Amino acid sequence: MYKEEGTITTPRFQKEDKNFENILRPLKMKDFVGQEKVKEKLDIFIRAARKRGDSLDHTLLYGPPGLGKTTLAHIIAHEMGKNIYSTSGSAIDRPGDLAKILTNTQLNNGDILFIDEIHRLHPQVEEVLYSAMEDFKVDIILGKGASTRSVKIPLPRFTLVGATTRAGLLTSPLRNRFGVINHLDFYNEEELFSIVLRSSQILGIKIKEEGAREIAKRSRGTPRIANRILRRVRDYAQIKGRGIITEDIAKRALAILEIDEKGLDPMDRKILEAILYKFGGGPVGIKTLAMAVNEEPDTIEEVYEPYLIREGFINRTPRGRVATYLLYEYLKQPPPSSLQQTLPF
Repeated sequence: MYKEEGTITTPRFQKEDKNFENILRPLKMKDFVGQEKVKEKLDIFIRAARKRGDSLDHTLLYGPPGLGKTTLAHIIAHEMGKNIYSTSGSAIDRPGDLAKILTNTQLNNGDILFIDEIHRLHPQVEEVLYSAMEDFKVDIILGKGASTRSVKIPLPRFTLVGATTRAGLLTSPLRNRFGVINHLDFYNEEELFSIVLRSSQILGIKIKEEGAREIAKRSRGTPRIANRILRRVRDYAQIKGRGIITEDIAKRALAILEIDEKGLDPMDRKILEAILYKFGGGPVGIKTLAMAVNEEPDTIEEVYEPYLIREGFINRTPRGRVATYLLYEYLKQPPPSSLQQTLPF
């Protein structure tokens, strides 16, 4: 990478394809930007396991979507020098499905089994997983009727890496079987700035630092969103500019994408406006709110709500979601006296 008059560019050494997330995904811990405390702990645990010649303890990664849980799972496998097998909690419907995954994937000692959205596992599937995690054995039912019998099949000492956006939905028995538990938090602007520059280099996108910073500011603290916006701004720059993402090009592209200076998109604003205008600032239950904006309750809770709460626009209470002073200020509406009285003067 080199700089020339504030522009960061690189020869295009490979074409971007549909699986661009794999192209942008780092394979080494040192190349992973952000989450410094998580990286430091994982690095210690990985190096200790390798020094002992042992497998890494079962690891849980949780936090909002798009923060790098899947990427860290692949980095763990790479740093351990092992294979990784991926599935999703929603894809494992029955105990037999999990048994097939554990016995048919050719897991070797130390290999990684990655289960995304692990909180979606069926309770009966969890029961099978308990013995697999603790005893490295799995029960398989053979035969039918009176001839039914259970056979325990030994498994290699694999490492389960679970990822979830809803850690609170994990049962205590499952959560307690993870030896390493890490929470991934939103990224700051500088970290996202570095990620945008790195992604631009890999994808061969010419970008000025001011343009990269504008994208970083509006990416909701989330690398996945930053990379998605980068590609769309690149498209705009190719058609409306000279193929270089400048600050002006970035701002114009983001205006077309309807992403404001706080990183809020049309659905964010739809949720906020519903709380304020349709429900008088709340409280409003998540199911009622979901019907009002024509979105799934889980999507609101997992995708939109964490950032809106973090930015201080809404609060989640036992009675439902309520507007804060910042929301009234954002929508340029006078706050009720009860909120005005809490302001410092």
